[in-house]
Amino acid sequence: MTDTASLYQTLPPDRTTFGGHPRALRTLFLTEMWERFSYYGMRALLMLYMVAPVANGGLGFEVPRAAAIYGWYTSLVYLSALPGGFLADAFLGQRRAVMLGGAVIALGHFCLALPALPAFYAGLTMIVVGTGLLKPNVSTLVGGLYAPDDARRDGGFSIFYMGINLGAMISPIACGYLAQSESFLAFLTAHGLDAHLGWHFGFAAAGLGMLLGLAQFALGLRDFGRVGEAPTSASEGERAHSTTSANPGGERPSALTRDDWTRLAAIVVLFLFATFFWAAYEQAGSSLNLFADQLTDNRLFGFSFPSSWLQSVNSIFVIALAPVFAWLWVALGKRDPSSPGKFALGLLAVAVSFFIVAGGAQLAVTSGGKVSPLWLIAVYLFSTLGELCLSPVGLSTVSKLAPPRFAALMMGVWFLSLAAGNKLGGFIAGHYDPSASLPWLFLTVALSALGAAFLLALLLRPIRKLMAGVH
Repeated sequence: MTDTASLYQTLPPDRTTFGGHPRALRTLFLTEMWERFSYYGMRALLMLYMVAPVANGGLGFEVPRAAAIYGWYTSLVYLSALPGGFLADAFLGQRRAVMLGGAVIALGHFCLALPALPAFYAGLTMIVVGTGLLKPNVSTLVGGLYAPDDARRDGGFSIFYMGINLGAMISPIACGYLAQSESFLAFLTAHGLDAHLGWHFGFAAAGLGMLLGLAQFALGLRDFGRVGEAPTSASEGERAHSTTSANPGGERPSALTRDDWTRLAAIVVLFLFATFFWAAYEQAGSSLNLFADQLTDNRLFGFSFPSSWLQSVNSIFVIALAPVFAWLWVALGKRDPSSPGKFALGLLAVAVSFFIVAGGAQLAVTSGGKVSPLWLIAVYLFSTLGELCLSPVGLSTVSKLAPPRFAALMMGVWFLSLAAGNKLGGFIAGHYDPSASLPWLFLTVALSALGAAFLLALLLRPIRKLMAGVH
């Protein structure tokens, strides 16, 4: 098999023109933007669609059943990144994996556009498979644009992360409008269509977004050099040269050093703490989505809006604050916190967000009415601060810690933390009950995240030793 490290060559100087970054970053930015448009547009509707009464076009599931399906689905979306990364490393290459994954995702969304229960489950399955192929490999392609010691790497991942959130910001507004807005549902009725099909128009819009992402990815491949090619694409002569250059003594190129192993151990430790973060953060699409729909007065300045639109707030904050964080990490210089330190800050911020929503839930229970959407806006502000401390930093850290030959596979391990967190998050959301117990549910999440942040702060020094010189 080809030494994967040989595939990540420095791009020609004339292709480093996108704000001082490789031009291919623009293509990956837009690819991920449209993929996240498809995913978050569908996710904004999924829980609400499952619990909506059949008479309103929904599936009529009870909250525990809907939360369990939601937890399994979102967990498997990220769990599938592990085999997706392996297939790319061993056979497909990152480029082919992204193209194939995007096509399967689009098919999945179009299945959800069909008002039939078998199509619903088939669509979710396709999105799981397709995301497993696309998600870890598009992130690995970003890492492949930079040499390991390139100071632009963290900034490049922050720009890439803005693409993620631009898609996640637009999609709940677009898909939520089609699924929930009275004006569009009235439009369907006026044209002789069942207004309950609005859910399925929303799902179809998510599929169209993925097709747009695939089209621009294919058009931008000329800017990638050899980054992300399939392992079998190198010639025999190139394989021999790569092997002898890296291993003049004839040793197997797959041998890992002691530092490689300790760095892999660091990835596992960070994985465990990231799981706690994602279990809390991913309540956005489940329990917090239900809170927005059932206990929030969705009006601001006299303007009423669908509850799913609040799913865009987090992404608006990310787009506004990501450049600030990208600048901050550089401006701090030697005082820049280590990656585990940033993880601890992320856990602390998400803990604060759940203390806030616990207060909002208590007010709703006590008053017997609905609360202002400003409660959830404050929640998403602090969860965004936590996300920016942990998520793009995690992507960058894994790309630096992982041995080059296993880059995509270890990116899959990183996404495994999201899988575990989403499964745990689904279990938590299954206990959602708009009664006196709801504040205690949110308070439990807050205290768990706070405890994890404190424990990680105590372990910073030994984790940094495991990282063997990687910051």
